[in-house]
Amino acid sequence: MGTNSEWIYSKKKMTDEMLLLGYDERLADEIARNLKSPKAMDRMTSYLKYVKPAKVELVVDEMLAICSEINAWKDKKESEEANAAYNDWLNRDRQ
Repeated sequence: MGTNSEWIYSKKKMTDEMLLLGYDERLADEIARNLKSPKAMDRMTSYLKYVKPAKVELVVDEMLAICSEINAWKDKKESEEANAAYNDWLNRDRQ
């Protein structure tokens, strides 16, 4: 997770991009709260810059997709760690 200043900077970039597209600052605040990290907000900023979605539904859909990908990655890492611990337990010397 990034530092507070990274979070603020990423949120400002994302908010500025949303305002340029005509979206409300309250929507940007909600999206930032849901994305939770500078990296996720940077992904959203890139989406806003290059896709320039005309509908709020598309912005929210992208936010949900980013959140879903992050959660899937976290689940995968937890599963890998649990599997490694289990394999260590299976493979240790049994006396």
